[in-house]
Amino acid sequence: MLKDSPTTILRRGACGIAALGVAAALAACQPRIDTRGNLPDVDNVVKINPGEDNQDLVADLLGTPSSVGTFDDRTWYYISTRTETIAFFKPDVVDQEVLMVQFDDAGIVSDMKIYGLEDGKVIEPSERVTPTLGREMTVLQQLIGNLGRFNKDNGGQNAAPGGLPPI
Repeated sequence: MLKDSPTTILRRGACGIAALGVAAALAACQPRIDTRGNLPDVDNVVKINPGEDNQDLVADLLGTPSSVGTFDDRTWYYISTRTETIAFFKPDVVDQEVLMVQFDDAGIVSDMKIYGLEDGKVIEPSERVTPTLGREMTVLQQLIGNLGRFNKDNGGQNAAPGGLPPI
């Protein structure tokens, strides 16, 4: 039986470590797909008849909505989002669907619509800063300004022993 030389053993070990490194690098490049939200089953959505079915039946068929209208509770939204994340980068929205169910004053379904990712609008946040009253103080100014404000006794009233407020 032949015995491997130390150089051969080192080469095999280096090749094994390199193969593990390549496998780890390839695994890190695979996107992670996350699905969030509540998009009801299509079979249940088609069972809803506008003008006939009420909120209770919709809740039984579709479940609790993801969101309810801001200014009235007559609009229900079922929202589902699928994102794709590669390594540590910001997630990209791959797909988004919103089912909107609207009810009339009597609680009967009046309208249903499905919105996709293409119907959404990108909103850019404002970079402006709202001015506030007062002045900016350094940490040292805050510490010095607070000296003498602690443990005031108020003449023995409303203070427990040690200067703490009563329980």
